[in-house]
Amino acid sequence: MTITLYHCSHARSLRPLWCLEEMELDYELVNLPFPPRVFAKEYKEINPLGTIPYLIDGETRMTESSGICHYLTQRYGPTDLALPVEHAEYGAFLNWLYFSDATLTFPQTLVLRYSELEPEDRRLPQAVDDYGAWFSGRLRHVESALESRDYLVADRFTIADIAIGYGLHLADRLPPIRDRLGPNARAYLEQLRVRDGFQRSLEKQKA
Repeated sequence: MTITLYHCSHARSLRPLWCLEEMELDYELVNLPFPPRVFAKEYKEINPLGTIPYLIDGETRMTESSGICHYLTQRYGPTDLALPVEHAEYGAFLNWLYFSDATLTFPQTLVLRYSELEPEDRRLPQAVDDYGAWFSGRLRHVESALESRDYLVADRFTIADIAIGYGLHLADRLPPIRDRLGPNARAYLEQLRVRDGFQRSLEKQKA
């Protein structure tokens, strides 16, 4: 069976794309314009939510970027990208995975919407400022965690770093919040961006 990932450039689907590249799995990538519900309306026949990412693996259908990363490591592991349940930092590992989207990326999506995606007359500078400040508050947790370590858990690169690293990558692409990254988060992001798996992901999405 072939894994298929539906993806938009630099969208949250970059998380599972990066994971697929790090694991060196065989897959088919379908690049779509963003947002696909507007510019590729036929996509809703495949994913009724119209959201990105969308993973198909046999009978499995998934839409949550961090969850897809977790699935891939469990389904196609073992891999050093994940921690076993008996690991002392397993709880922290899972917490970063959930934190990455539910807490860290959520305010970023509103900054993106009300600073760039909405028509000029519907953009809301106050919302951009408010959710930018919200993002800063959540970002402090990441900045603190990286004070004395290179990676978030287990002293090695895992999908927790993919999940959080993408959130920082997205922030760096959004002018209203780009400068909110602290020195630890900035150094961490640049360390992740030079990985071969990340670089291959960027090349794949150019298609």
